[in-house]
Amino acid sequence: MGSSKTLFFFSLFCFLAVALTSALVEETEENTLGLAMNYYKDTCPQAEEIIREQVKLLYKRHKNTAFSWLRNIFHDCAVESCDASLLLDSTRRELSEKETDRSFGLRNFRYLDTIKEAVERECPEVVSCADILVLSGREGIVALGGPYIPLKTGRRDGRRSRADILEKYLPDHNESISVVLERFGAMGIDASGVVALLGAHSVGRTHCVKLVHRLYPEVAPELNPSHVEHMLHKCPDAIPDPKAVQYVRNDRGTPMILDNNYYKNILDNKGLLIVDHQIATDKRTKNFVKKMAKSQDYWFSEFSRAITILTENNPLTGTQGEIRKQCNVANKH
Repeated sequence: MGSSKTLFFFSLFCFLAVALTSALVEETEENTLGLAMNYYKDTCPQAEEIIREQVKLLYKRHKNTAFSWLRNIFHDCAVESCDASLLLDSTRRELSEKETDRSFGLRNFRYLDTIKEAVERECPEVVSCADILVLSGREGIVALGGPYIPLKTGRRDGRRSRADILEKYLPDHNESISVVLERFGAMGIDASGVVALLGAHSVGRTHCVKLVHRLYPEVAPELNPSHVEHMLHKCPDAIPDPKAVQYVRNDRGTPMILDNNYYKNILDNKGLLIVDHQIATDKRTKNFVKKMAKSQDYWFSEFSRAITILTENNPLTGTQGEIRKQCNVANKH
């Protein structure tokens, strides 16, 4: 009888141990592998269509919003986690990411609030701001003539700003190509992917404060003389007026179209930033630049692959984080 009881309790112990282990594994997988295609198909089936239509509407009214949505992906997802921490406002305790010097030029956050409000009307407290940030970026890419990129959803929102660690994760466009490759490499993005991501410089503009060091006190010798004249005209002062909106278009030919002109320009020494020049000349990246200048399809393919990796960078899923009611304010707990 004693041995039967012992065997029974031993079997029960083993069963409970296996069940507990399975539960922990499932929870871990939910938290780390929770992204999926069409994640909201049951909870908010219209979510992606609402975001798409809102982006189209806003882009029709305000063309420059598409640049902002695309930049948001880089500035949010590259900093430790793709969790919409970029969208949080400053508090008495924490400075927001969007108010730091590294976020200079980022704007149009109010339009993400507009998109969030439209989604909330359909499905209250279901769709995260992190997913809205990523999907609006994807639709912005399409609006600019870029490829449609199938992206997974299921991210949850972070509760705090990451302003204190921006310098550790986010590469500056005027840092060396080695630093840029290292930072993106840590996210799993290879050299070809980095070159492809920098093709986003095909659209938008670069503020003079970011490039005057290439013009004053002396012009960088590698710059194409014909392009220098234009840059000097747009940036006439060595110390730009911080209140003035002074900038140079990244691509004078097709400034509103996401295309491979960027690569043709930098091979012609018309890149505005140091990294633009370096990827066209560094042995680790120059062959990719040439291939992307030659084939827009190849660039689109590599760009899509790199954006996918970037948007899946260490997301909060499962029971991690939260679903914010407003993208600029963390929920009260």
